[in-house]
Formats: sequence, structure tokens, C-alpha cells
Amino acid sequence: MRASGERSALGAFLVASVLAGGNAVGVRFSNRELSPLWGAGFRFALATALLTALMAALRLAPPSGRALMGAVLYGALNFGAAFALVYYGFVDVHAGLGQTLLAVVPLATLLLAVLQRQERLRAGAILGAVLALVGIAVLSRAPLREAIPLLSLLALLAGALCFAQAAIVVRRFPAVHPVTMNAVAMGTAAVLLVAGSLLVGEPIELPEHAFTWVALAYLVVVGSVLVFSLYIVVLRHWSASRMSYTFVLVPVVTVLLSAWLDDEPVRASLLLGGSLVVAGVYVGALRPGRA
Repeated sequence: MRASGERSALGAFLVASVLAGGNAVGVRFSNRELSPLWGAGFRFALATALLTALMAALRLAPPSGRALMGAVLYGALNFGAAFALVYYGFVDVHAGLGQTLLAVVPLATLLLAVLQRQERLRAGAILGAVLALVGIAVLSRAPLREAIPLLSLLALLAGALCFAQAAIVVRRFPAVHPVTMNAVAMGTAAVLLVAGSLLVGEPIELPEHAFTWVALAYLVVVGSVLVFSLYIVVLRHWSASRMSYTFVLVPVVTVLLSAWLDDEPVRASLLLGGSLVVAGVYVGALRPGRA
């Protein structure tokens, strides 16, 4: 049974990492027409509606008690705070470079989990994170020469901390079905993000351009409902720091998509950087006996 759960978690991890590669590109396209907080809130409101319909179709009961509290806290951190910061950062930062900055999540998750006594500090995890971060640095060596607005940089790094803490928090509460968990979490975030948008005076408007609707469709159906349901599956079998290694696989996909769809430059360092990323993820998260 444990081996079956490990295989399921590994499969969910790899599929989610590949599919999540399009999220940053979708956010960049969304930000070109919609204000950041409103764009994020609108995305999660649509995702909540879809997840609620799935709950009804699957006859899933809403959580209560501590399970409900965990879903709400997870939503406030992982979708509310983190995506408010990430959407703001992606206004001025290319998707590939921005996703590269989010590759600090595994290190942040490990250190936060150790500080909160949820995990122990392991040499393999540190080595894997260092290898992966070196690979990401090589992968994005040329783009990092570009000027990055300080506030955008700080927003993305703060968003990474929110992602890390959310993965730790969710493991402290009773397990909830992935569809139910994300319905509550994204609904919580939608309320917070739309309220924040109204508070700062962003224009509340629907997209007019087809490319924005296409980006939103991907972000809602694939990037929100499917990807984050797979994340919850992984978190039920893996530690928070191990699951967070998805953040060092995602940039490889994001850089390729951003180069194709958003004219982000791709350098010869892609093969070397990508190889280091894969090596780091294997050492830190996937090698036999790591679980």
C-alpha cells in the first residue's frame, strides 16, 4: 500500500510540475489586460465555481471543524497572499525569470519546516536544493543581467515564503479531499483578493481580448483546479520540503513556453542548467530511500 501511494505521489508530482509550467506565462498574459489583484481574484472565483460543481457531482461534503480551518488558512496563504505577491511581481518580470526566482521555495520550505520542528535537517535535501538552484542560475544566467524592479523582486521572494509556509501549514490539519480542499481554499483567496482589489482602487472589468480569455481558461482549469488538486495528493504522501521541489522543475517548462509565446530569450545554458535541475530534484526528492 505504501509503495502504491509513493508511485501515485510521484506521478502526481511530475504531472503537476509540467502543467504548472504554463501558469506564469498565463499570469503574464492576464496582467496585460487585468489589474493584478483583480486578475488573480477573478481566476480563483472561476476556479471555485468549477470546483464547487465538481463537489456536487462527486457528492463531497464540505469540511468542518479543524479541517475547515486548515483549508481556509491554506487558501489565505497559498492562494491569497502568495498569488497577490506573484501577480504583482509578474507585471514587470518575464515568466521564466520570475518562476526562476520562485525556485527558492524548496530551501525556504526546508528551513521553515525545520524551525517549526516538522522536519529534520538532512544533508541530501540541502545538496539537492543547492544543485537545483545552481542549475536554475545557469539556466537563467543571461536574463538575470536585465534590470529587475526591486519591488517586483521582493514581491516574488515574499510569495515564495508564502508558498513554503502554506505547504507546512496544510500538513498540520486533517486530510480533506483535494477537490474540497481547493474549493474552500480558492474561495477564501478569491474573497481576499477581490476585497484587496477594491481597497486599492483597481478597475473591475472583464477581459476584452481573446488571448486573455485563453490564458484565464488555462489558469482556471489546468493551472488551478488540476495542478493544485495534484499538489494536495502529493502532500498527503510526501513531506512539505520534498513536494516543494516542483518549484525547481517548473521553471524549465516555463522558460520554454515563455520563449515560444512571450519572446523571452533562451540561451545555450538551457541544457546545462536543466541537467543540474534534474540532478538536484533527484538527489533531494526522488532518489530511492528518500521518502
